[in-house]
Formats: sequence, structure tokens, C-alpha cells
Amino acid sequence: MSRHGGGAGILRQPRAVWAVAFACVIAFMGIGLVDPILPSIAEDLKATPTETELLFTSYLLVTGVMMFFTSWLSSRIGARWTLLIGLALIVAFAAAAGFSGSVEAIIGFRAGWGLGNALFISTALATIVGAAAGGSGAAVILYEAALGIGIAIGPLLGGLLGNVSWRGPFFGTAALMAVALIAILVMLPKDADAAHRPAPAKLSAPFRALRIPALAVLALVALFYNVGFFILLAYTPFPLGFDAIGLGLTFCAWGISLAVTSVWVAPLLTARMRRTTVLAIVLPLLALDLVAAGVFVASPAALVACVIVGGLLLGVMNTVLTESVMEATDLPRGVASSSYSGVRFLGAAVAPPLATVLAELGGAGLPYFVGGLSLVIATTLVLAFRAKLARIDAGPEPALAEAEAIGLGDAA
Repeated sequence: MSRHGGGAGILRQPRAVWAVAFACVIAFMGIGLVDPILPSIAEDLKATPTETELLFTSYLLVTGVMMFFTSWLSSRIGARWTLLIGLALIVAFAAAAGFSGSVEAIIGFRAGWGLGNALFISTALATIVGAAAGGSGAAVILYEAALGIGIAIGPLLGGLLGNVSWRGPFFGTAALMAVALIAILVMLPKDADAAHRPAPAKLSAPFRALRIPALAVLALVALFYNVGFFILLAYTPFPLGFDAIGLGLTFCAWGISLAVTSVWVAPLLTARMRRTTVLAIVLPLLALDLVAAGVFVASPAALVACVIVGGLLLGVMNTVLTESVMEATDLPRGVASSSYSGVRFLGAAVAPPLATVLAELGGAGLPYFVGGLSLVIATTLVLAFRAKLARIDAGPEPALAEAEAIGLGDAA
């Protein structure tokens, strides 16, 4: 992502910034936390793979739907209260999931977790930027670092705790999020977001934003892209057949790969070529990676390699898509990102159970082939509507506008 100068270094930030950054790490850990324990949940609770994949679907579907409304809510109650309510919901529903005795109950509690996650993620970076000392450039980098650390640690922690019991990751997340909630309550001033609170947004604004062709195209591209993303993330634990530790290590490597390319490689690419060009190159490469996963699905070593390569490509895509949304319209960035993120999460919510159904119908490799096809559709949309996306090849936005967009766009 574009970098902006700031007077304060990344390590010279107020306690409030570190409190929110710590909470961001924990929140992003939740994305891959359940990956290593999916087989254990299926075995212990006598659930089918499709039922266990609904743990992703309920979480992502509620997150996506709520993304349409977060800009309306946070513009009225402020970022601090939005963060605190989101964290409190995550603590409550993560703990409830750990106490559950059926997969249906966990699915329901994961939905509540998704509600809390949407409220928290949608405002976290704007809060960091508002509380940062001496410029926002270091704060944006800090947020990106928190994103990468959380995505990488989540599966590893899930594997370690899940090796003891599948309940462990849920209780662990609840405890860590409770610490994060207390930290924000104590260290984030009550007036922290007063100077940066946007004008109250209309409830219908994110829906009306989809009338803008460039934003509608990007939202559809992200929807089909997320189908491929979450087939790789959510379905792969089943054909791999590893224990919780093995799955945790595999997806920790995936998360590290994603973080590295998101923070360092994507900016290098967009500094040298148009964003539409980057999208048109990386999407087909990701499709080929999924096709390779389908072909070599019976080889654990090959499948692990495809997961790691996929992480490298996904990191570039996440960053470039987020930047593209920032440039696509003249709308307030929070509104545009709410609209875009709400659509993209629909693809993420559909993909996990779709993958297991496809595997039952056509074999273990079929979900990856369908994921590859979804990425081909995304590529076709970029190429077919490239003229409508010309604006996204413009220069970088100011850091606060970047903060508003990333806070929503990177939540998936």
C-alpha cells in the first residue's frame, strides 16, 4: 500500500495506538483460527464436513451483511464505542462457542462473533490513525503489521490449542479479546475519535453506492475472488488430512506469505504498473495455483506448496483490491468500502460449504477447479470493464482516506 511520511516512528506511538493494534492482531487471528480444528469438530461432534464449513459461512455472512451498516453506526456513536461493542460481542460469542455441545450451536455463536468482528474491524484503523502521534504513515504500517501477524498466528494458535481440545481456540480467543477490550477501555481516551468522526452517513448510502459502475465491477470481482480465496483456506484442511498441529503450521506459513506480499510486494508492483494490470496478471496466476491444487490433491506436499504459493498471490490481491476501491469513486471512503466489503463477503460465505458439497459430488479436486473457474470469471470482469476501472490507476489517497478504506476492505 502507498506509504506516507510521518514525524513519529512506528515504535513511538501513544498507548492508545498500541492497545488498538493489539486488539487488531487478535481480531485477525479469528479469520484462520478454526481452520486447524475443523476435522476435530467434525469427528467429536459427529458433524459432516459441510456442517463444519458453516462455521465459516455464518461468521462471514453476518460480517458481510453488517458491513453495509457499520459506517452508519460508527458515524453516530463514534469509533471508541463501536470498538468496545464489537470486542464485547466477540468475547461473549467466542466463549459461548467453546462451551457448545453441538455443531449447530457453534454455527450460531460464530454468527454472533461475525457481528462483533464487523463492528471492530470496520473502525480499527481509523482509530489508530486518529490517535497516532506525529503523522499517520507509521500508524498505517502498524495496522498492516497487525493484520499480517494476526493472520499468521491465528492458524498456529488454533493448531496448538486445538491439539488439546477443539474448544481451546475458542476459549483462548475469548480470553485474549477480553484483555484487548480492557486495554482499549483504559488506554483509549473517550474523546479519541472526536476530531476525526465523519459526518453521519445515511443508512442507504452503501446500497446506493453500488450504482456506480466502477465500484459495482470491483465488488463483483471481489465476490468471485473470495470464492477462490475461501475454497483454498476453508476446504483444504479436509483433503490434507493433517492433525491440528500440522494444519496450524501449514496455514501459519500461508499467513506469513500473505502478509509479506501484502505489505512489501504489492506496493512494489503497483509502483511499476497499473493496478488493473496487476489484477489481470495475479488473478490468472491464482487460478492456475488452484487448478494445480486440484490436480495434485492426493499429494500432501504438493497441496501444502499450493497453499503457500496461494498465500503469496492472495496478499497482492488483498492490497491491490483495497487500493482500487479507494480510488474508484468520490464517495466517502467508509461508505464505498462498506458497500464493497458487504458484497465480497457473500462470496466468502458461500465458498466453504459449496466446496464440501462439490467434493462429495465430484471428488476431492473438484472444489479447486471451481475455485479456479471463479477466478477466471473475476479476470474476465477486470478485462471486459477495464475502461470503467481507469480511475483506479490514479495516484495514492491521503493516509486518513486510506485508513477508512483499509479498515473495511482488509477485513476478509
